[in-house]
Amino acid sequence: MANMQNTKTKMSLCDMEKRRTTFEEVALGYTEEEAVQEASRCLNCKNPLCREGCPVAVNIPEFLRLASERRFAEAKKVLSCDNCLASVSGRVCPQENQCEKKCVRAKKGESVAIGRVERFVADYKTEDEEVALPDKSAPRVAVIGSGPAGLTCAGELLLRGYNVTVFEAFHKAGGVLVYGIPEFRLPKAIVERTVEDLKRRGAEFEYNTVIGRTLTLDELFEEGYKAVFIGSGAGLPMFMNIPGEGLVGVYSANEYLTRINLMKAYREDYDTPAPVGKRVAVIGAGNVAMDASRCAIRLGAEEVYIVYRRGREEIPARAEEVEHAEEEGVVFKMLTAPEEILSDDKGHVRALKCSRTELGEPDASGRRRPVKVENSEFELEVDTVIMALGTRPNPLIRSTTENLESDKHGCITTAEDGVTTSRRGVFAGGDAVTGAATVILAMGAGKKAAEKIEEYLKNEA
Repeated sequence: MANMQNTKTKMSLCDMEKRRTTFEEVALGYTEEEAVQEASRCLNCKNPLCREGCPVAVNIPEFLRLASERRFAEAKKVLSCDNCLASVSGRVCPQENQCEKKCVRAKKGESVAIGRVERFVADYKTEDEEVALPDKSAPRVAVIGSGPAGLTCAGELLLRGYNVTVFEAFHKAGGVLVYGIPEFRLPKAIVERTVEDLKRRGAEFEYNTVIGRTLTLDELFEEGYKAVFIGSGAGLPMFMNIPGEGLVGVYSANEYLTRINLMKAYREDYDTPAPVGKRVAVIGAGNVAMDASRCAIRLGAEEVYIVYRRGREEIPARAEEVEHAEEEGVVFKMLTAPEEILSDDKGHVRALKCSRTELGEPDASGRRRPVKVENSEFELEVDTVIMALGTRPNPLIRSTTENLESDKHGCITTAEDGVTTSRRGVFAGGDAVTGAATVILAMGAGKKAAEKIEEYLKNEA
């Protein structure tokens, strides 16, 4: 029988004072009792719209039903059939805008906390089952990039019996999951566990391999790969092109977070310190901006500002991340547009010159366009500026591959299915196609690509 409470079961958080100084995970997850209580709120709808809202089409009602009955191992099996990164998506997926948004319970209260139950079920410890490794005679597929799109595509291809090699430019697998998302939001051990599981199932990983430089895409086909998936992400940072961006103390969020997350700058036993001043301005208000600002707090900054030219209602970051940033002391400067980064006499950042804005008519993004308020300029005294304005795909692969079409933003163009490229046998998905987007959308593209690759290989046989 469904639990008829109208509000979500609360989840425990790390102690506030500890949060400001540690990179340990903030959201502590459900206990077994809390997971059962929340899962039992599911109404088991005859037409479950929640599943339509999931980019990887997880059988949400079924895993919730099993969880409500304490059949966690079975629930995990149902979940993993559709999502090989469930421990990841349970933590970082914006469920409130997807599956939970379509939950019937949301019409007269709060939706079922699908993501929180997903996290509990995915983390539930079960014995590793024996797996059948792919037949060595099966076709070989190359996956470029080991972020959420690449890992999902690799996992799906293994399920279909193909031999998979994942090529990663860095020394560690995970892509944005390890270099972009901080430990306090996504512990790296979870990503490592996923990678090890893929290896156990037969995937091979080639690290420190930059496709387009170490190997070209054409050379992959020459080596015997029958299809290629490009899931190389979008790692090229964007800047505002305002005066002062070349000053000492200006960083892209990409560089800043990579040094902290992948190079362990927050740990005293690593000789890779991250720069942090006393007063930090983070320009932008997406999830990456929240991550950068919260990292700065933990590294000892005395004042951290989010500088955003629109209002609170237009903030693109998840509400939970905004809430956590504010709780930890980040100050939000809304309706504020940076115009210039000012220098001291040594070429370091001294201040950020800004102007006030007000919101006009909606622009192409559907959000109201910020308009400068005349004579509203002021200086925000800071010594560090972090640009969190989004990213674009690196041009290396498309510039070294003939007949691989891309758009004016440098994103690989695809057919109507969203993953088939202009080059025969080559498929792409995730941020390399869409530009910077969410982890779960990249996972959805990786899953779709695996389906299309199988279809292609069967037609080629």
